[in-house]
Amino acid sequence: MCKLLLFGTLGATEIIIIALIVLLLFGGRKIPELMKGIGKGVRSFRDGVKGIEDDLKEDEKESDQDIKK
Repeated sequence: MCKLLLFGTLGATEIIIIALIVLLLFGGRKIPELMKGIGKGVRSFRDGVKGIEDDLKEDEKESDQDIKK
């Protein structure tokens, strides 16, 4: 089976170490702002993908109607 993950699986120890490094780099006050910005970015990306999916569905419906005529 082929693994697509770059670093393999992350265990609890690795996640704790990464969290501590982030805390040291950004400080406790900046982390909520950072997470808020990441959340807005993910939300924007999802909205964009949903818009593209909706456009594709509309195009498919139009092509189906053209075929029926």
